Amino acid sequence: MSGITILTLFVLTAFVGVEVVSKVSSTLHTPLMSGANAIHGIILVGAIAVTAHATEPWLIVLGSLATLLATVNLVGGFVVTDRMLEMFSGRPKQPQRESEMAGDPR
Repeated sequence: MSGITILTLFVLTAFVGVEVVSKVSSTLHTPLMSGANAIHGIILVGAIAVTAHATEPWLIVLGSLATLLATVNLVGGFVVTDRMLEMFSGRPKQPQRESEMAGDPR
């Protein structure tokens, strides 16, 4: 694949990704994001593989940027999943005393 083909695919993929994510309602976003962690992992592996085979400097920079963004996306997905699982774990929250809510360290 030539560099211009890779760049075109990258730009088209970015546009499609923005359109798809923007159409998801906020109610469904968290469950879909937690279910997509495996896909984010595959994307990260793909970004690393493409970067490893890049020969031109600007392709290496673009691949490194893709690797960085995929890593942030993957870690963010795990953080959201962890928070969601805590919310549904069934452990009741400890009630706060009024002095703790007001910031009084008694």
